[in-house]
Amino acid sequence: MVVSEACKELILLKDVNNHRMGCRHEGRNATILGVGKAVPLHEFEQNSFSDYYFEISRSNHMVDLKAKFANICEKTMIEKRHFYMSDEMLRESPSITAYSSPSLTRRQELADAGVPELGVAAAGRAMSDWGKQASDITHLVASTSSSGCMPGADCELARLLGLKPSTKRFMLYQTGCHGGCTALRLSKDLAENNPGARVLVVCSEVCTLSLRGPSASHMGDLVGQAILGDAAGAVVVGCSPTAEEHAMFELVMACQETVAGTEEALVSKLREEGIVYTLDRDIPRHVSGSVERLVELMLQEATVVPVPDLNDEVFWVVHPGGRGILDRIESKLGLGEKKLAASRAVMRQYGNTRCSSVILVLEEMRRMSEQLGLSTAGEGLDWGLLVGYGPGITVEAILLRALPNKLKP
Repeated sequence: MVVSEACKELILLKDVNNHRMGCRHEGRNATILGVGKAVPLHEFEQNSFSDYYFEISRSNHMVDLKAKFANICEKTMIEKRHFYMSDEMLRESPSITAYSSPSLTRRQELADAGVPELGVAAAGRAMSDWGKQASDITHLVASTSSSGCMPGADCELARLLGLKPSTKRFMLYQTGCHGGCTALRLSKDLAENNPGARVLVVCSEVCTLSLRGPSASHMGDLVGQAILGDAAGAVVVGCSPTAEEHAMFELVMACQETVAGTEEALVSKLREEGIVYTLDRDIPRHVSGSVERLVELMLQEATVVPVPDLNDEVFWVVHPGGRGILDRIESKLGLGEKKLAASRAVMRQYGNTRCSSVILVLEEMRRMSEQLGLSTAGEGLDWGLLVGYGPGITVEAILLRALPNKLKP
């Protein structure tokens, strides 16, 4: 097995004994104490999106390309997506719906409003789920690939949520689709190294910088127009839960790998016409191979004995980056067709919402598990793996342990 340098460093630095047999040293690992999500009101059905997209972008004359785009949309397995930009906003901003038009100022104005608006809604639900107040938050980690302003979305979130002026803030820009995992990894470090910390993680994305009209010379961009959606996800993270708090998931171990030779495989560039990205056909192969390595590494280094069966004893929270990637991960790891059910459900309902996706999947799994009356939020299982991937190609994984559901009175 080939182990990345980043993972070798993790092995050397990690006190493996802390994780033996499920890391049951009370309070030593960070836990997720609350989860919330938010989506915009504007909803677009996937089966009619190709007609709408070519009409709104004044591209109906591109008959062959429209047929190709309709075929791409049909194969995505997406049923609907949500956008912060309404039909009225799009019709009032033709520079946004053109393929290439100087429009960065208008796009950034929309993102400056949309990112914190969605983020506040998700954060409010996460704190309500947690059961405590904004004044109890000590740290804020915000992540988005949809903006680049200063002061950042973290400042606006703190103001709108009424966080204390002393709240320690971290703003993650342009981490891409793996940004949700990065934010969770950072929250784990903060919670475990600051006694009593309660870390609010907010991942919020809107398509204002990336939505544009079609071009026959840029098919990768066209794929993005078929799968990206807007949403925000939020969690509250902390160690040593009090009697008033209920921990759902323990963040046991985190690992990251940059796949060698993939620097140009998944790229986003900020230009006058917004964010322009390119997608390589081999992304599913690169991601699935890296996931396999990281999963083997973490299960070994956490000394989970015996090593759990990836189908019967492990739940999966995987970023729904696209149908082809989910299919390839499923095949590479020999997973049953239902193991990625939560990821596929999020893909159907919301599309790829970039850094917020993994939190939406986590929330969906918790909802499904509660609905079925299972013993843990992880489909009734103890062990789980949270996986994200994005530009780099960067692949991140977090080993989770689902804790018993709170008994109802």
